[in-house]
Amino acid sequence: MDRIRWSVDRVDPAPGERILEIGCGGGTAVELVCARLGSAGSVTAIDRSLTAVKKTLARNASCVAAGRATVFQAAFTFEGLARLADHSFDKVFSNNVNLFWTSPAEEELALLRRLLVPGGTMFACWGRGPTAGRSDQIAARAAARFTSAGFRTEVTSFEGMQCVAATPIPTP
Repeated sequence: MDRIRWSVDRVDPAPGERILEIGCGGGTAVELVCARLGSAGSVTAIDRSLTAVKKTLARNASCVAAGRATVFQAAFTFEGLARLADHSFDKVFSNNVNLFWTSPAEEELALLRRLLVPGGTMFACWGRGPTAGRSDQIAARAAARFTSAGFRTEVTSFEGMQCVAATPIPTP
């Protein structure tokens, strides 16, 4: 829970913002984000696992019923998120999603550009790994991938937890 709370603090949801979570797991982050958004904000959460989606829906039933949370099963791909409009989100975040450091993620980074509003930011966060220093290596690799795809990055670290904040640099 501390790792998830720390990463949500990095995202710093503000009232009225529209936020997307990639890989919602059991819905803990959705609960924390929803509590900070106020009545005008919204959170959309996706996960490839139907089991995770069901857990998130159950844990956040009141937020879903109020229309402040949407949860559905999908992969983070153009096809999986075709129903989402361009520039739909002020912020996008993930917790322990290996997508941004295990592969070039070129299509996924292009999808982030499509989904984020101009000036919006992606927060890719990781918790402590089983090997000392591993999360530092992961954050460095992810930051390099975002940077090479035209994002401005900033890495935040705290007690083995890492978060890469990545904002697309506008293209002329």
